Order: sequence, then structure tokens, then C-alpha cells
Amino acid sequence: MPFRRMGRPGLLGLAARTAVVAGTASAVSGAVQGSRERKAQSQYEQEQYQAAQQQAQLGAAAQAAVAAQMPQAAPAASAPAASSPGAGAGDDMIARLQQLAALKQSGVLTDEEFTAAKAKLLG
Repeated sequence: MPFRRMGRPGLLGLAARTAVVAGTASAVSGAVQGSRERKAQSQYEQEQYQAAQQQAQLGAAAQAAVAAQMPQAAPAASAPAASSPGAGAGDDMIARLQQLAALKQSGVLTDEEFTAAKAKLLG
């Protein structure tokens, strides 16, 4: 009859227990990591949504600033347009330049963006 120890598991039992503990720890670790990733993704999406809202507000403010500048520029631009029919293209360009200047003054455009847009408009 082979001699069998009682009380403690053998080498095979110890290896099996270690594998079960390691598998459980791995599963728990994966679940925690997945939860963290979902939270990080949710936070990122929330920040992107807020940034889009702020961008929309800035765009609306820029349009309002341009619209506020347009009534002031309209009487000055309409008088020369009435005198000569070919001056309409020049008045349109002046109005666009004034819009660009208003956007720059309100802080929507940087100096480089203003210069590039002006060069594109004139050239």
C-alpha cells in the first residue's frame, strides 16, 4: 500500500490551487482595468462635448461681433456702390476685410491667421 500524507495537499494540489488563485486575480484585475478604461473614455467624451459647446459659443459670439460691425460699415459701403455699378466687388472685399478685422479684434483670429486670411482674400 502506498503511503499517503494527510492534511496538506501534494505538489499537484498546490499547483492547482495556485492556478485558481492566479486566474481569479487575473479576472479581477481585467475587470478593474476595463472599468477604469470605460470611466476614462466617458470623461474624455464629456470633455470633448464641453469643448464643442465652447467652440459653438465662440463661433456664435464671433458671428454676433461681425453682425454688429456690419450695420456700421453698411452705410459707408452702400454710398459708393450706388454711384458706380462696378464698385460692388470692391465693396464686398472691404466688407470681408472688415469682418476679418472684427474677428481679430474679438480674439477669434490670431495675427498669423488674420494675415493668412487677408492674403488669401487679396491674392
